[in-house]
Amino acid sequence: MDIANEVRTAIADRLDRMEAEHEMTVLYACESGSRAWGFPSTDSDYDVRFVYVRPRDWYLSINLERRDDTIDLPLEDDIDLHGWDLRKALQLFRDANPTLLEWLRSPLVYREDEAMTPRWRDLIPEYYMPGAVGPAYHGMARSIAEQNLDVEPISHKAYLYVLRALLAVRWVEQDRGLVPVEFNRLADAADLDADLRAAIDALLDRKRAGAEQDAGPRRPTIHAFVEAELERQDDLQFSKPENRPGLEPLNAFFRSALDRFPSRS
Repeated sequence: MDIANEVRTAIADRLDRMEAEHEMTVLYACESGSRAWGFPSTDSDYDVRFVYVRPRDWYLSINLERRDDTIDLPLEDDIDLHGWDLRKALQLFRDANPTLLEWLRSPLVYREDEAMTPRWRDLIPEYYMPGAVGPAYHGMARSIAEQNLDVEPISHKAYLYVLRALLAVRWVEQDRGLVPVEFNRLADAADLDADLRAAIDALLDRKRAGAEQDAGPRRPTIHAFVEAELERQDDLQFSKPENRPGLEPLNAFFRSALDRFPSRS
């Protein structure tokens, strides 16, 4: 799925305004969530996620730890903007944060620096840790399920978010490498029962044709799978690396970004 040109223009304009207002540079911006995963509703917002860098002097402060490292802007024209400072993002990257790894590999990119973004992506294999990613996705699945699946009507969105996280854990469990962003790739690799896959495909069709807040009765085939898979995954043991990846490649990347974007003037 692509994004209409007028929407891309509106997003670019908002990013430009934000750069000027906050005195920073957007290093990378992409679509996250249901549009990137392949099941947007007819009224889905545009979930724009970005990483930004400030001028070098901003980081040379004795109170750096108290400075904001996140930017959240109000929803405007269905565009939701949320971003992390590069320093924060690199700290999360070292921990193999799955959300950030998805951002960097989103199929829908709005802005990327031609020098820095490929260099950052090249670091992903070195810092990808199944032992961190698997439990993180399982935690997402359990949290969403506990908050949304106990009482009817049940959100179609919640069902699919839980399913995606569970299928991501299966992908990691099978040692397939980096978790795909697209839902269908996860489902195709999961070797699902035919009845379950048909139920999921029907839910996907319903989600894409309906509104973001649409909900309905419990879907027995999907619900049974979610409950059984959550319980099964509770007992999974993911091996953790003996040594965490080093800091210096990320420090070097950070310094290069500061050199490339010394100021907003």
